[in-house]
Amino acid sequence: MEGNSTSGRVEVNLNGQWGTVCDDLWDLTDAEVVCLQLGFGGALSAPRYAFFGLGTGEILLDNVECLGSEGNLLECSYESKANCGHREDAGVVCYELTEEGMIVNSVLA
Repeated sequence: MEGNSTSGRVEVNLNGQWGTVCDDLWDLTDAEVVCLQLGFGGALSAPRYAFFGLGTGEILLDNVECLGSEGNLLECSYESKANCGHREDAGVVCYELTEEGMIVNSVLA
């Protein structure tokens, strides 16, 4: 399953290089930080095991552990030496809030 405007594989730009995030320790708190960073209302889920397909290139972050107060994923604790393959790429399913306070997500709609 490929992503869409509110969900997909998590990729980061670290020191000018794009790469993926390993799903070791990946959870809803980590996904919440990503979704808020991207301007969404929050996260509905934190898919693992390359749910949105296998990435390419380097796996730049492993063992990500966010507290939930971070402004972006790179402020979270992580290791830069990954011990996983792209079959473990992390994903997010974010939601948007309408003016009426309803949750909108095109994956679930």
